[in-house]
Amino acid sequence: MNDLVFTIQPGGLLEGDIRVPGDKSISHRSIILGAIAQGTTSVEGFLEGEDSLATLRAFRDLGVTINDVTNGNTEIQGVGLHGLTEPVGPLDLGNSGTAMRLMCGLLAGQSFPSVLIGDDSLSNRPMGRVAEPLNAMGADVRLQAGGLAPIEILPSRLQPVDYAMPVASAQIKSCLLLAALYTNQSDGQTVITEPAPCRDHTERMLRGFGYEISTEGSSISMSGGGTLTGCHIDVPADISSAAFYMVGASIAKGSDLMLRHVGINPTRTGVINILQEMGADITFENKQIVGGEPVADIRVRYAPLKGINIPAEQVPLAIDEFPALFIAASCAQGTTVLSGAEELRVKESDRIQVMADGLAQLGISHDVRPDGIVIEGGKLGGGEIHSHGDHRIAMAFAMAGLRAEQPIRILDCENVATSFPGFSDLAGKTGLSMKVSEE
Repeated sequence: MNDLVFTIQPGGLLEGDIRVPGDKSISHRSIILGAIAQGTTSVEGFLEGEDSLATLRAFRDLGVTINDVTNGNTEIQGVGLHGLTEPVGPLDLGNSGTAMRLMCGLLAGQSFPSVLIGDDSLSNRPMGRVAEPLNAMGADVRLQAGGLAPIEILPSRLQPVDYAMPVASAQIKSCLLLAALYTNQSDGQTVITEPAPCRDHTERMLRGFGYEISTEGSSISMSGGGTLTGCHIDVPADISSAAFYMVGASIAKGSDLMLRHVGINPTRTGVINILQEMGADITFENKQIVGGEPVADIRVRYAPLKGINIPAEQVPLAIDEFPALFIAASCAQGTTVLSGAEELRVKESDRIQVMADGLAQLGISHDVRPDGIVIEGGKLGGGEIHSHGDHRIAMAFAMAGLRAEQPIRILDCENVATSFPGFSDLAGKTGLSMKVSEE
């Protein structure tokens, strides 16, 4: 397959009134929970990216009828908690770590065996972090050497668990909540305790499907054996996708950009909190609650940014947005310090090191640390960036072109479609001078 390359000409600004694609996290969960609910679930705003479509295809392979997605709309004919059927072969989840980790929990409670596979990138991401607590619940989850996929899941009887998560990870938490659905109510409750708040879309959506789940302090509790009832889900625009445009408009003089119907769940707004502390001009309009999730229109105008020490409590709330925030830090006056973000090293790539390599190419001084990075704001040059197939790396450096003094070429951009189909078209319409080519 040819390499997909982004070439960004220096300068420009972002302006317009846009809506980025639907939230990937919520799109995944709408399929997963809709599939095991009783009755029909209708979804509006579904992300038609490769990651969430991989989840959709996997549930079709598990015997669930799901309509083709048309303009972000689809319907899922739920089969109930115990209505999934054994797939004829491995379930291929492409590049989606969310799908693989969440489905480990769901499939651990089934009466049939299953195998989960993914692409080369996903096959090198750690899965022991979900396999270990699942096996403590009585699951039989088998990994390859090094704790990697393919993952074999054999039928077993699950028991409730009281589990203190070692890291703040919505994927681990959601995996265990899905497994807890398949425990016996008479055996007691599953209790999961977070070391710090992380995204709570699964808890919110379970409640939307009518399932009882309680949150007290940092602990989430639930019993198994209940029923989910089909419902309507309105997927807001993805704040992780909007983050690139927030950063782009914040760093490019003259920018004035409106981002419509963006999810502003407080467990996801770390990127906004951090940018505002850096001095960004970000305001909200039309705040409302849609399907249990807070949404708003977000206006971003250019403002000079300053370096900061990123607050520790904001790190898990912005974990997916740090590639974009690294670009903001590079354009800020002064020094930005990030600590406590070792989780970035086990994403689609080692995002600390890959971003650092790209910043070095652009002439930005930095100091890489095991759990973070120190970035000294300065002038961005140009050059060739290797994204290592990581969609967020590619999109972050695309926005860097707005402040670059020379062209930026970004290699290996094929996976941008996994989370943000149409990124290049939308970037061009808002003012980024961007060319996409196969080489």
